[in-house]
Parts: sequence; C-alpha cells; structure tokens
Amino acid sequence: MTQKNNLTQGSIVKALFKLALPIMGTSFVQMAYNLTDMIWVGRIGSDAVAAVGTAGFFTWLGVAFILIPKIGAEVGVAQSVGRKDMDEAKVYIKHSIQMILCLALFYASILIIFRKPLIGFFNLGDIDIINNAITYLVIISCGLVFYFINPVFTAIFNGYGESRTPFLINSIGLITNMILDPILILGIGPFPRMEVAGAALATIIAQAVVTIVFLITAAGKTELFSKLNILSAPDMEHTKRIVKLGFPVALQSGLFTGFAMVIARIIAQWGPIPIAVQKIGSQIEAISWLTASGFQTAMAAFVGQNFGAREWSRVWKGYRVGMTIMSVIGISATLLLTLAPRELFSIFVAEEETIKQGIVYLRILGLSQLFMCIESTSAGAFNGLGKTIPPSIVGIVFNALRITAALILSSTVLGLDGVWWSISMSSVLKGVILSVWFIIMMKRNPETQGMISFQRTFAGE
Repeated sequence: MTQKNNLTQGSIVKALFKLALPIMGTSFVQMAYNLTDMIWVGRIGSDAVAAVGTAGFFTWLGVAFILIPKIGAEVGVAQSVGRKDMDEAKVYIKHSIQMILCLALFYASILIIFRKPLIGFFNLGDIDIINNAITYLVIISCGLVFYFINPVFTAIFNGYGESRTPFLINSIGLITNMILDPILILGIGPFPRMEVAGAALATIIAQAVVTIVFLITAAGKTELFSKLNILSAPDMEHTKRIVKLGFPVALQSGLFTGFAMVIARIIAQWGPIPIAVQKIGSQIEAISWLTASGFQTAMAAFVGQNFGAREWSRVWKGYRVGMTIMSVIGISATLLLTLAPRELFSIFVAEEETIKQGIVYLRILGLSQLFMCIESTSAGAFNGLGKTIPPSIVGIVFNALRITAALILSSTVLGLDGVWWSISMSSVLKGVILSVWFIIMMKRNPETQGMISFQRTFAGE
C-alpha cells in the first residue's frame, strides 16, 4: 500500500475529502448516464420515458445482485489494506470478480426469458409502452455483464483508497454515452432513429468501453491484480465472508426496488404522467442521493481501513466530520429542490401537466434530503466496521412501511400526493433512527468509551 492510499494517518478532513470527492464524482457520472438518457428520451415524449422507467426497475433490481460482491470487495479490500495484508486483499478481489460474473449471466438469462410477464406486472395498458419497455429490457440484458462488473472494479479501487482511477474511467463511459445517445435515439447522420432501443444500445456500448479500460488499468496494477487466476475454484471461507458482508445490503436494495415497483403500480392508476414524473423526479433527486451514496462509500473505505488498523479514535472522528459535511449537502439539496422545482423539471420535459406534477413531487421529496444524507453516512460507517445488518434492518422496515402509508394517504384527500409524502417521511425516520443507532453502538463499545459525547457528535474535528 502506498502512502497516498493510507487512510489511517494524517488529517481526517483531508483524507475524507480526497477519497470522497472522486467517489462522489463517480456517483454523478452514474447519475449523468440516466439523466442523459432521460433528456433525450424525454424529447420523444412521456410515453417513452414511462417505457424506459418501467424497464429500468429491473436494472435497478439488479443492483441487489451487484451489491453482494461489491460490498465484499470494498470492505474486504479496505480492511485487508488497513492490516497491510495485500495477499488477503487479492483473495477478496478474485472471489468478488468470480461472483459478479456468475450473477450477471444468471440475472440476464432471467430477464430475457421472463421479459413479457416482468413488464406485464405493471399493468401499463398501452401496447406501445409495453413493447418499448420489453425492447429496452432485452437490449440492456444482453450487455448486463458490463453493467455488473464495473461497480465491482470501482469498489476494489475505492477500498484500496484510490478513488480517482474509477472516477476517470467511468467518466470515459459517460462521454461515450453522451455522444451516442442523440445519435442512436434521434437518428443523426447515417444512423437510423432508434428511440428507446437507441437509449439502451448507447448505454451498453458505453458500459463495455468502461470494462475494457478497467481491464487495461488492472493489468498495470500488479499490487492488486497480479496472479489472481480467476478460473481457479473459489474457497468457501471467503465466499461466505463476502456473502455475509454483502447480502444484508443486497437484500435491502432488492426489497427497496421491489417496494418501489409496488409503489409504481399504485401510481399507475393515475396514468402514465405520474410514472414519468416519478422517473424524472427521482433522477433529479439523485443529485443529493448519489452524492450521499458516494460519501457512504468513502466513509466505508475510511472506517474499514482504520478498523483494520484498530484506530478507533479516527473511526469516531471521521464519522463526526462526515456527518457535518453531509448535513451541509443535505440542507443545500433541500433548498435546491424546494426553491427551483420548475426550472429543474423543465430540463427534461416540455409538457406543462408533467411539469406541474413534477413541481409537487420535488417540493415534497425535498424536505427529506438532510435525513437521507445522514442515513447514508451512518450506513457507510456501519459497513466499514463490517456490520452491514443494522442499516439493512432500518432500510427494509421503513421502505416496507411506504407501501402501507402510500395506500392509506393516497386514499384520502391527498390523492397522488399521499404517495410522495409516504416516501419523504420514511426517509426522515430512517435518517434519525440509523444515526442514533450508530452513536449508541459506538458509545457502548469498550474501545470508544469516553471519547463519545452526544453534544459533540455533529461537530467537526
């Protein structure tokens, strides 16, 4: 491990920012993929957005499979690096790559074989939207191996403390996608107008480019990737460890998507416009959500390395610094979504009714941004310690309650707005409960007793 990748020494603020900013940048790159698709697909109309949004639930669901080896690689590599055991880090890398390749092939097969009943679940009604959703799903599935393996490569580098490399590589994919989207969606020059199919094709080509660049980069990183022998049989000890680390997070993600699909079905009774509103609105909200997700990853790597080195004071101080940073970001996101909703939504669609409903969506969801940010920070700290169950419990319970709350609130005078309120208020509760849980756990830890004060929790270093 080089000194620049060592998170167990030096300024905590500097270490967190140096690690977090490229990871946040990578998160924004991933968001920009979706935003670029939505901007160009939105030029076709709300029906096309609804088709892409519906099929997109299944790539979103695929994140649950990705998270098992991704979290295993991230935490396993970080803790091994903290212990200065690079041989063990390589073992985690090999097993994570093996696992993600198997999961990608399995999930892609399921999506292609059951494409019609999967899309049929949403009761979309319009045959054109249904056919476009199926087309998008099949094309994306054919390139799913690239979509799956890139986050694992990213996690390996992040756990090592080298977050700049995956940011640059993923940025290459974004540029590729931005070039291909208008060409393939609208048909520019000699290329035919492919619309929804073009959006899917642009995405998988861009992801394939990212995979190729990762492989080229990995070939030069002998301290991480030499003598991995991907074709050798995995051992059960490390496989179980990776599953133990990643499964709670994956279960939370999978159930979150499943709950969101049920919510989408509830929303569908108001027609295709609310479906498009939720899809576009969630992409806009991702400005803060992916920032928080990126910081969560940075927090996991920071805590993981310091936990491996038994530097408990840095674990606690790093958490306090992270909470301060993310509180500022969360409040800023609230102000942006509540004060400029029309300007944000107008970027994606021109239809006035969609914009009007989108304004309401953003203002309601904007109120929960601070709490979503502190939830992500606390989840990252838990993950870095290898304790992935508490964030999963909180996430699963309160995401499940969204369905009940949505049904109750939408049946009152709130109507569709009741669905948006159920999502926003559950985020508030998740943020409060998970943060308190982490603080109590640290306060009871014999190695951190005496250094923790509730009054100083949100103060910087």
